[in-house]
Amino acid sequence: MKHGILYLCFLFAFALNAQQSHDISIEKARDSVKKRAFVKALANGYFPTKYFNFDLRYLMKYNQYEAVRTGLGLETNTAFSDKYRINTYLVYGFRDTNFKYSLGAGVRVAEASNTWINASYTDDLSETGSTQFLTDKRIFQFFEPRLLNISLFHKHITKAISLEHEFTPKISTETEFSTSKIDPTYSYGFNLPDKVHTNFTTSSVKSAIQWSPFSRFESTKTGMKETKDGYPKFTFQYTKSFKNVFKSDFNFSKFDFRTLYKIGDTKKSFSEITLVSGVSGGDTPLTHLYHAYPNNINKETILQRFSVAGLNSFETMFFNEFFSDKFATFQFKHYLAPFNITNRYKPQMVLITRYALGSIDQPERHQDITFGSLDKGYTESGFEINKLFFGFGLSFTYRYGAYHLPVMGDNVAFKFTFNVTL
Repeated sequence: MKHGILYLCFLFAFALNAQQSHDISIEKARDSVKKRAFVKALANGYFPTKYFNFDLRYLMKYNQYEAVRTGLGLETNTAFSDKYRINTYLVYGFRDTNFKYSLGAGVRVAEASNTWINASYTDDLSETGSTQFLTDKRIFQFFEPRLLNISLFHKHITKAISLEHEFTPKISTETEFSTSKIDPTYSYGFNLPDKVHTNFTTSSVKSAIQWSPFSRFESTKTGMKETKDGYPKFTFQYTKSFKNVFKSDFNFSKFDFRTLYKIGDTKKSFSEITLVSGVSGGDTPLTHLYHAYPNNINKETILQRFSVAGLNSFETMFFNEFFSDKFATFQFKHYLAPFNITNRYKPQMVLITRYALGSIDQPERHQDITFGSLDKGYTESGFEINKLFFGFGLSFTYRYGAYHLPVMGDNVAFKFTFNVTL
């Protein structure tokens, strides 16, 4: 009897210890999942809390117009609601001494197709000549290299309403109607037969399609997630501006296209090809034309131009040197296998070639600003050695061909690179 009681006590103690060990194991697993989710949120530029995520993109930036630009963004997460969302940000520029802000909200009207209706009000700056696709995924960088040297901005107050819809996980779309009051921060006049427009209003419809035919997707608790990053990927966008709609000043249209293709094993040696093109017709002001994403400061010597290289920018092309109403750029990058110096120290060399071609009709309509055309074809080549020290590396690029400059040093760009992955 005694032995039986002792045996039962032993079994109970063993079961209790096993249960406690099991509970500790589960708790450790939960903590590990929470930590991974937290690091992933930080990598995407969020500091997560229970119901809200702080948007870190607005914490600290610098450009030539605002100098230091600082602020904070906020948006609701799925714990707050999976049917409604609110997003906002407020920033301040120390050189222009102005606040900029945005307030937006969305409601999901169909879960199966991830269909959302959104509305927003924004009072901020935009880079003249830049193009952003509506369907682009959120991109977060610790700092944006090109932004440091941009000087040509225009103010805009934009009211917008949009519809997001996924026909399939591989085909996502967004359509937006917006009206914007635009005021360039630089001296500019758009000369049309009726008058010279120094500030103006646009009312436009923009529609974009993101097609990823070779990617794979799986359903999760938070929606469809891409589990295989397949290539090539294609993005199309059409914009139509209507004159006299909500006091709009111009009729013009734009068609933009981008494709990205990767070949090889991204953990070893691989190549990346990016093709971007756009065409605009009608009365298109400079603010809505195209540049080729230049990233070279307008200073005399190589050392004075020493800055940080962008991810997909033309490093030897000077800011505001070219604008086009029709353009195409081709970029080829070949990533050599990382140099396996130690388990943690693995620098990587990247060979780069970029080409741009463009043209512009009636450049004389754009007054008080001087720029060239890309009709002869612009070429630069070079290399990067990345992750030499705490994510920093070095970049060397050389400008040659039709737009080769008389002074040899003006064709050279020598810069930092910065690559960090959480």
